[in-house]
Amino acid sequence: MSILILGGAGYIGSHAVHQLIDQGEQVVVIDNLETGHRAALHPQANFYEGDIRDIEFLRSVFAKESIEAIIHFAANSLVGESMEKPLKYFDNNVYGTQVLLQAMVEAEVKYIIFSSTAATYGEPQDVPIKETAPTDPTNTYGETKLTMEKMMKWTEKAHGIKYVSLRYFNVAGAKESSEIGEDHRPESHLVPIILQTALGQREFITIFGEDYNTSDGTCVRDYVHVEDLIDAHILAIKYLKSGGDSDVFNLGSNKGFSVREMINTARKTTGKVIPAKIGERRIGDSSTLIASSEKAKRILGWDPKKTSISKIFEDAWNWHSSHPLGYGRKDFS
Repeated sequence: MSILILGGAGYIGSHAVHQLIDQGEQVVVIDNLETGHRAALHPQANFYEGDIRDIEFLRSVFAKESIEAIIHFAANSLVGESMEKPLKYFDNNVYGTQVLLQAMVEAEVKYIIFSSTAATYGEPQDVPIKETAPTDPTNTYGETKLTMEKMMKWTEKAHGIKYVSLRYFNVAGAKESSEIGEDHRPESHLVPIILQTALGQREFITIFGEDYNTSDGTCVRDYVHVEDLIDAHILAIKYLKSGGDSDVFNLGSNKGFSVREMINTARKTTGKVIPAKIGERRIGDSSTLIASSEKAKRILGWDPKKTSISKIFEDAWNWHSSHPLGYGRKDFS
């Protein structure tokens, strides 16, 4: 039996593929390569290039492979773009998941681990954020992820498909061996943008707003190492297979770091100057997002090991400095 990774050529998905294969699992990957990279694929994974909105394509993969569980990373995830192109996000994220669930029902695949987001909470009333907090997204991306969660809930009631939804906070870092890492086009995540500036590929980093209600006026986020994050997905599969109920879990470090703190840590890690300038706030950005991950630790047995920001930057810097062009493309817009 195999585990199917949707979006397995992307940043987080490729780390899931590598860790599962390192643990002796058989892995199948689906990716349309819109944002993923063929070079990030593990050579031992069975790869199918295609789109999850194409049910005939999904049916063909399920017919060829013996799939036991699915980890679903396939989604558009740029907050700013989601506000400009909401219909694109509902089409790819929500409709794509609808087609996937239909194919799962037909193929009688009973377990799915879903890559969700802290953006489902919107502007939190209490920090750190628990899973019981109200969900009130402030951007289209968060709304689509919340809709996908609800779709899974009702599909379980009708068809018995068990799910775990993992609401990430900010994911960063890279595989410790530097085999794979983070490479988006365009790049929107803070850690790689900081490190591209350290490499001289950007003239400066823009801090979007310095008048938030935080200690230094810049946004505060909770960061989790990508390898720790994948450990939680693997534990979630074991949890469902052992009879666990469908559930939602936060994944974060329970600590918050401001944008300025992140830049200063990167300067220490890299030894580079890393110029920064202040820009205007971005639409849809919350001031503070910090996770309470106690539920995942208690129920899933999640025990993150790489919890320091310094370690996250160290592994990310090893990847970026050894792969200055990422997986090969030369534009850094």
